Amino acid sequence: MAESSYSARHLTVLEGLEAVRKRPGMYIGTTDSRGLMHCLWEIIDNSVDEALAGYGEEIGIQLHADGSVTVSDRGRGVPVDVEPKSGLTGVELVFTKLHAGGKFGGGGYASSGGLHGVGASVVNALSSRLDVEVDRDGKTWAMSFRHGEPGVFSGDSPDSKFTPFEDASTLREIGKVKKGVTGTRVRYWADPQIFLSTARFEPESLVARARQTAFLVPGLAIEIRDERTESLGESGEAPIHRFQYEGGISEFVDYLAVDAALTSTWRVTDEGTFTETVPVMDEKSGGLVSREVERRCEVDIAMRWGSGYDTEIQSFVNIIATPKGGTHLSGFEQGLTKFFRKQIEQNARKLKAGSDRPEKDDILTGLTAVVTVRVPEPQFEGQTKEVLGTAAVRQIVAKAVAKGLEERYASTKRDEKAQAATLLEKMVAEMKSRIALRAQRDTARRKSSLESSSLPAKLIDCRSRDVAETELFIVEGDSALGTARPARDSEFQALLPIRGKILNVQKASVAEMLSNTECSSIIKVIGAGSGRDFDIDSARYGKVILMSDADVDGAHIRTLLLTLFFRYMRPMLEAGRVYAAVPPLHRVIVQNAGRKPNDVIYTYSEKELQTLLADLRRRGKKYVEPIQRYKGLGEMDADQLAETTMDREHRTLRRVQLKDAHDASQVFELLMGGDVAPRKEFIIENADDLDRERIDA
Repeated sequence: MAESSYSARHLTVLEGLEAVRKRPGMYIGTTDSRGLMHCLWEIIDNSVDEALAGYGEEIGIQLHADGSVTVSDRGRGVPVDVEPKSGLTGVELVFTKLHAGGKFGGGGYASSGGLHGVGASVVNALSSRLDVEVDRDGKTWAMSFRHGEPGVFSGDSPDSKFTPFEDASTLREIGKVKKGVTGTRVRYWADPQIFLSTARFEPESLVARARQTAFLVPGLAIEIRDERTESLGESGEAPIHRFQYEGGISEFVDYLAVDAALTSTWRVTDEGTFTETVPVMDEKSGGLVSREVERRCEVDIAMRWGSGYDTEIQSFVNIIATPKGGTHLSGFEQGLTKFFRKQIEQNARKLKAGSDRPEKDDILTGLTAVVTVRVPEPQFEGQTKEVLGTAAVRQIVAKAVAKGLEERYASTKRDEKAQAATLLEKMVAEMKSRIALRAQRDTARRKSSLESSSLPAKLIDCRSRDVAETELFIVEGDSALGTARPARDSEFQALLPIRGKILNVQKASVAEMLSNTECSSIIKVIGAGSGRDFDIDSARYGKVILMSDADVDGAHIRTLLLTLFFRYMRPMLEAGRVYAAVPPLHRVIVQNAGRKPNDVIYTYSEKELQTLLADLRRRGKKYVEPIQRYKGLGEMDADQLAETTMDREHRTLRRVQLKDAHDASQVFELLMGGDVAPRKEFIIENADDLDRERIDA
């Protein structure tokens, strides 16, 4: 927007917002889809703050077909009266002035997600058009902006003619509402001059965050309606998602947890005060002066330990997610570590813990937790609010955790005492597993320094050391290995045979996994470690290909192998470096007339075979019967295996992708975990979908 188009009245305001337009990354982090979503949540968070303050129980989010978005609430409505110092209405002040709004001065909100007070004005600055409607005082008021400047549009689109106000802004009265009805509606069009052409509102991210917010604000209903063309269903209806929960963060923890519960969901609530020096406006001098103010920090934590080994902790400040943690998360981990170290030390003899001390990871294993704090004017590191920086919160949270756990461990209830004892046993077991793993690594390092290779003898390695080119085939059984060995390209294809079905690592401990010959061989051969210490850059092969028989047992072996990768080498799945080979099921020999050699056609499913045979009969082609059906890789000769499964020019591979870690965790726990009841229920519910012809009996 050229400076010459500014009206003198708004020059100061627009100069402030022009800084936002010139360097949007300072305010929203990035100008791709993440930045677009950040803007949307700045507006939604304003509505959520109203709900937190006790006003309005429903928020509506509407993604329009023209690329705009509307956020509506039933809060108190943005003030429409004139603010005396600036001479501007509350609506114009909030949407045009940086660092203005109810989140400053402590009068509007006891705590809020907005730290800097720039959310609405930044979104306004980065929009080609923004319309605000406010229901208040029995009337509906409206104001429109272009690039942050208030004025009037001649039509309904951002391309309509825009006339900025010159002498004074006008808050239009466009309707009437019933007495007591209040709320705010904001519709805006993100500016294509600012955001990348590939930037899109991400429905999955929006739904996940809306669900999360509904958990954090019990009773709040959030409804999302996506009217964009690409989101419409087959019937042309816009998908609607609605979330409302009464159980708060305890219900959130139960939703996040994917393993069987070892403890019930424990809730810790507490509060503490601290003082901090902040600059405040002095009414006499009109300047900023430093004053010491007392703050109150409310702590609310829900946590439960499960039988699994993954840790899931989500932290929030005034319901704003802090994915990179901060002082509240540090305090939580500090409180847990200090308390459980003391408990294990006091019960060392009973737990057979020896003199070893548990580390933080031993204590966090299997933990699912939601950590929330409410702090007035929290100090974040950056406008994107990913890390809480208020130092005093650390000790307040740590003390709250210690106090809550002490009460839990002092309980005389039989069930709670049993849970507390079982949890300590799990932590000691994790500590011993970690020590065993470290000892094994030290032994391996000593061996590798003395020997030329510490790799398993059964590995048939390739000659190339170019990781991008190399492939490791994990082969089921010796018979398949006998065929695969002459079928491979020894320059870049390595073979590792395994005996039958490996250990189900979803139900086993780390120590049991490491003592299993097949599991430890796979980890050694890949050479990048396991678990939290896995370093994908150290992996010896560019692709890992699971090559098992095309039957039920082969599918089970493939599932067990995928479980091992998911639990202990997940970065390989995330990087798309794990594949499943697709060997054929049938070999059809089509007879040709005369001396012309017969054609060989491979099919990969029963349906594909029947389609082929029907086509051959229609064309009058004869084929050799009985048709060969491969029940195992060992039934192929080397040429057939190379042509169908190993030769890069002809083979088919299925890449195993990890699109949603949470959903994947739930599936692996359901199918492979220690809790039998959900798996039995899953099998019964899906029994009718079973194709009995696929079972080799």
